[in-house]
Amino acid sequence: MRVVIFVLAVAAAAVVPASSASTIPGFRTPSGNIGCYYATAQTGVAAHLRCDIRTGLKPKPPRPKGCVELEWGDSFEMAAKGRVVVTCHGDTVIDPKAGVLRYGKTWARGGFTCTSKLAGLRCKNRSGHGFFMSKQHSYRF
Repeated sequence: MRVVIFVLAVAAAAVVPASSASTIPGFRTPSGNIGCYYATAQTGVAAHLRCDIRTGLKPKPPRPKGCVELEWGDSFEMAAKGRVVVTCHGDTVIDPKAGVLRYGKTWARGGFTCTSKLAGLRCKNRSGHGFFMSKQHSYRF
């Protein structure tokens, strides 16, 4: 009887649509190599955008100060104003359920603008600072 219940539970889980909406506010590129997370401003914390690239930033930047036991070198983050930083993190914001930002399309929210192109992803903030990331090359501006 337990086997039947298990099989029914697996069958029921299989009918959940693969395109169900993500609970993480953000997007991913069509290749799935880049994913971004947008966080709205909250008390004491400014709105920010973080983008991770599965293949890593190229060239790999130096380890951020104070980043001893966590990962780095595959993620940029910025507030709506100010410069971009290399993220020190223990997670990823690449969400396979996030909406896809198709090539040639632009995503804009909270002072951030990101454009997805076949060549890579370019994002900027209100201050005009931002970043570009692709499998071949990444940089901040």
